[in-house]
Amino acid sequence: MDKRISTLADAVAGVKDGATVMVGGFGGSGAPIELMHALIDRYLATGRPARLTVINNNAGNGHVGIAAMIEQGMVAKVICSFPRSADPRVFTERYLAGEIELELVPQGTLAERIRAGGAGIPAFYTPTGFGTELAMGKPVAEFDGRSYVQERWLKADVALIKAETGDRLGNLTYRMAARNFAPLMAMAATRTIVQVAQLVEPGGIEPEAVVTPGIFVDAVVHVPDPAQEEDLNRSGARHPKVTA
Repeated sequence: MDKRISTLADAVAGVKDGATVMVGGFGGSGAPIELMHALIDRYLATGRPARLTVINNNAGNGHVGIAAMIEQGMVAKVICSFPRSADPRVFTERYLAGEIELELVPQGTLAERIRAGGAGIPAFYTPTGFGTELAMGKPVAEFDGRSYVQERWLKADVALIKAETGDRLGNLTYRMAARNFAPLMAMAATRTIVQVAQLVEPGGIEPEAVVTPGIFVDAVVHVPDPAQEEDLNRSGARHPKVTA
């Protein structure tokens, strides 16, 4: 099945109001900037999608990517590990104003909750967070004399991820640390949309090199020269651009 989508706008056209959206990336590493900006452009043109729940490692930086989504008022809730970053002002201002909800999750627990969602495991136990505010209201059980907190899986309606190389069947490889959460999110989402820097024909990726098999991918859009969040922030970039 050919999963290529010709434009970024077409790739994100099906994201609905109230959707839960997983966004790959560890800070700027692996962040699908172009897909997020296409989603913002659609919102500015149509008012949709709104009231999104975004799952990511952090809550945005500067005025691009996730921070730009929050700044435009698209995001109702963030589930993340690090709401603070080099320039977290957009999220911080919205949160202090009571305009956005935060669910704080330890990083390893976040990864495991996403993995559990993709594996069909509704809950698991971890010692992380026991005895802290993060465990309040959650079931606790004792195993071998140690207390563990029950954590629920995380699943999403849509995952937006970035890969280095993909073929038209959706098989993917990643560039070094840019891999991070992307393979887990691809498995945990109902629809996975991927931007790839290199688009090759089937067979162009050695089978043993495939990290995410195409069965977990629904749409592939070619972005040959993807932006890097850190570069955008160093240049003072904003999305959308502010015009005089």
